[in-house]
Amino acid sequence: MSDITANFRAAALSGPLLKRAALTGGLVAIAIVAALLRSGSGLVVWQSVVTGLLTGGLYGLIAMGLTLIFGVLDIVNFAHGALLAVAMFISFGVVQGTGLHPYLTLVIAVPALFLIGAVVHRGLLSGSGGATLENQLLITLGLSLLLENGLLMFFGAEPKTVALPGDFQFSLFGAVVTGGRLYAFGGAILIGAVLFYLLRRTRFGTAIRAVAANGQGAELVGVNVRRVHTLTFAIGTACAGAAAVLAAPLVTVTPTLGDQFNITAFVVVVLGGMGNVAGALVGGLLIGLVEQLTTIYMGGQSSLLGVFVVFLVVLFLRPEGLFGRKS
Repeated sequence: MSDITANFRAAALSGPLLKRAALTGGLVAIAIVAALLRSGSGLVVWQSVVTGLLTGGLYGLIAMGLTLIFGVLDIVNFAHGALLAVAMFISFGVVQGTGLHPYLTLVIAVPALFLIGAVVHRGLLSGSGGATLENQLLITLGLSLLLENGLLMFFGAEPKTVALPGDFQFSLFGAVVTGGRLYAFGGAILIGAVLFYLLRRTRFGTAIRAVAANGQGAELVGVNVRRVHTLTFAIGTACAGAAAVLAAPLVTVTPTLGDQFNITAFVVVVLGGMGNVAGALVGGLLIGLVEQLTTIYMGGQSSLLGVFVVFLVVLFLRPEGLFGRKS
C-alpha cells in the first residue's frame, strides 16, 4: 500500500516538475534565438552555447556542495568561495613543487578540503556559537576573510597560473573546445553523479536525507546527527575542492578569486532550489549559458549582469527556485 501511495505522490510531483522543465527549456530556446538575431552569426551563438554549458558544469559542482550544506545543516556558508581558493592554491603549490599533473592533485586537494571542512564544522559551527543564523553568517564570513588574507600573505598578490600539459583544442560543429574545459566538464558531471549516487543509493545517503527531512526523528531511530552534519559539511567542502582543481588550469589564480565563484554559486543554488542537489547541476548549466549569452546581448559588458537579472527574476516569481518545493 505504501508503494502505491509513493507512486501516486511521485506522479503528482512529476507533472509540475516537467512543466517547469519544459518552460525553462522554452525560455532558453527563446534566449538563444534572440542572441542569434542580435549577433547575426550562428557560429558566435553556438560557441557561446558550448562554452556556457562546459563552464556551467563547474558552476553546478561548486553549487552542489553549497546546496548540500544548506539542505542538511541550514548553514549559508559564505566561506565556500574562500575554501575553493585554498584548494586552487594547494593544486598550484603541489604542481610547482613536484611537477605533478594538475588533475592528479585531486588526490591531495579533495581529502585536504574534506578534513578542513570537518574541522571547520566541528570546531566553529557545531557548538553553541554556531547555533543561530546570525552567528553562522558572521563565522563563515570571518573565516572567508581570514583565509583570503592568509593566502595573500603566504602566496602574495601576484596572479598565478596552473599550466595544463598536453592541452589541445578541436572543433565541435564550428565551435572551438579546449581539452581543459572538456576535462573539467566531464569531471564535474562524474563527481556530481557519484554524489547523487551517494545520496540516493547508500545507507549513509539515506541517513543524510533523513537528517535533512527531520533531524529529531532521525536521532530517535539511531542516526548520529552530529556525525552526519560534520561529514555532510566536509563532503560539501570537498566538492568545492574538486571543482577548484578542475577549474585551476582555466583561470588566473588569486587569493580573492573565490569571491566571484561564491556569488555565482549562490545564484545557482537559488535558481535550482535551496537544498536540491540535482537542481544545482541544472542551475549551473543555465547560469553558464546566461553568462555567455549576456556577452552577446550587452556587447562585451559584464557577463554577471545577466546572472543578476536572472537571480532577481527567480526571486520575484519563484523564490523557492525552479526545482524546489514550496514550504
